[in-house]
Amino acid sequence: MSIRDRFDLVIFDWAGTMVDFGSEAPVKALIEAFAAVGIDLEAAAARRDMGKAKRDHVASLLQDPAIVAAWRARHARAPEPGDVDLIMSHLAGPMREHAARASTLIPGARATFDRLRAEGVRVASSTGYTREMMVPVLARAAEQGYAPEHLLCSGDTPMGRPTPLMIYKACAELGIWPLSRVVKVDDAPVGIAEGKSAGAFTVGVASGNEIGLSLDAFQALPAAERASRIATAERTLRAAGADVVLPSVADLIPALELAARQAA
Repeated sequence: MSIRDRFDLVIFDWAGTMVDFGSEAPVKALIEAFAAVGIDLEAAAARRDMGKAKRDHVASLLQDPAIVAAWRARHARAPEPGDVDLIMSHLAGPMREHAARASTLIPGARATFDRLRAEGVRVASSTGYTREMMVPVLARAAEQGYAPEHLLCSGDTPMGRPTPLMIYKACAELGIWPLSRVVKVDDAPVGIAEGKSAGAFTVGVASGNEIGLSLDAFQALPAAERASRIATAERTLRAAGADVVLPSVADLIPALELAARQAA
């Protein structure tokens, strides 16, 4: 059986899945945005809700007890709803800048995209970035030969991840049904939860946000440590509901071919 016998559509996440190995751009941008209001944000905290719409991500961070305490110490009050807008006003610029610099395709991403299209499988994409944030990413990805036919961004649906609304909207606009013939590929637990909520076949990418290293740093790890970190990330993504977890998006085609054979 070919992949097309089992699946009609693959929806890829962006940062950490197809571009920006390790999903570093949003972490750096969030750290800068919080620093602008006098709050030191740790990278680990920034990663916890990665994949959510950026406004939802910021709102979650402002409920973190450590950040609430730091906010009180700095501003003599707890964070308020309006502070989400304040942080977002400081986030847009750094997010575009870091995203633009981190828009190199992950090794194997282009070949995976080309193979899916050759098989007749449609390719869409979704992200927690706003459309403004995605402008430089889309341009750079297209220069490298990656141009999915559909894109959904933060704010395009009434609610973002982990709800399935972005997947529902993509399928409605592309005319894809049933949802069991859709693949969602993501490197963050919230994106995996989105795929499970939609009833899609859900694939986790272990080398993305859950490890959080640049490609060079990841490749520099001793083999045993690299394998250990991938195993830890796999456990997290499986706990979120992933049907399959892969080291990289470069491994997607064999995994989908196997799923097609198993369904025969």
